[in-house]
Amino acid sequence: MSSANFLNSGSRQALALTMGEPAGVGGEVTLKAWMSQNTPAFFVIDDADRLRLLAHKLGLNVPVTEINLPSEALKVFEVALPVLHKPLQNPVVFGKPSLKNAKAVTESIKLAVELVSSGQASAVVTNPIHKETLYDAGFQFPGHTEYLSNLAGMGTTPVMMLASPELKVVPVTIHVSLAKALNSLRQVDIINTARITAKALTKYFSIAKPRLAIAGLNPHAGEGGKMGKEEITDIVPAITKLCKIGIDASGPWAPDTMFHSAARKLYDVAICMYHDQALIPIKTIDFDGAVNTTLGLPFVRTSPDHGTAFNIAGTGVASERSLVAALQMAAKMTKIHNNQ
Repeated sequence: MSSANFLNSGSRQALALTMGEPAGVGGEVTLKAWMSQNTPAFFVIDDADRLRLLAHKLGLNVPVTEINLPSEALKVFEVALPVLHKPLQNPVVFGKPSLKNAKAVTESIKLAVELVSSGQASAVVTNPIHKETLYDAGFQFPGHTEYLSNLAGMGTTPVMMLASPELKVVPVTIHVSLAKALNSLRQVDIINTARITAKALTKYFSIAKPRLAIAGLNPHAGEGGKMGKEEITDIVPAITKLCKIGIDASGPWAPDTMFHSAARKLYDVAICMYHDQALIPIKTIDFDGAVNTTLGLPFVRTSPDHGTAFNIAGTGVASERSLVAALQMAAKMTKIHNNQ
């Protein structure tokens, strides 16, 4: 039985959790998160029948109750997992995503945003999606971050931050090929990313003057231009401008030496130039506990920092730690966001 006491006082709505890819571990970690004793109240937009079958298969004592309105979730959460029913077209086969279920996945995300935007839910927490399947089904966005930006009616892409107690990282370029990331890296994007990050760290993480470590792009941060010019043409000028507007930005840091334990004590967040430069170190340091949070949206959104894990889906060994951490962070950020 889950405890509904954690972070519920003062909160009038539950968190909205999306189904994610049904053939992955999202359903399993959702069930296990409800069983956790330190999880804030949430409801999941998912197929209630498939969650019941999954709980039975895995031997998890999780009662599943369908709700008609998000407002019912807080009361139901004390005794059962509240599910806003979103039926799937195809039966789930673990590790084998179905194109016919792709629409339910994206509609789950869309509905979560609508419920948060209308005040019926407190924040959006997303389970992992399988991008390739969604692309094949006609999904027009590189990933969650860009889709959420579109749903929120934003003209710019928000910032993706991965956070754990040991490290926070933000990539400037996100879901694009490495070749495109290298060609599209611009000084203005580094500055905008850093500004949004610094503001969020102060607002949500109580860091009065965040220290931003700006990573270089090339080996050894370019070695004075001998191993690449991007540090000279874009990164150093961006750092200079950030410092002029009062942001504590340093660098460019050599990417191969900035993530060891001693170096991490010298900054609050690493601003990285591309996706894997940011995600490889944090997933190495804290794969099960790190949280993906989107900064710059008009609502709070978090997500576990792992993928669909098709190789272990349906086996019962998936860890819920990252999802629990994502739910906890969403609840904490929402209170601040709403000035509670």
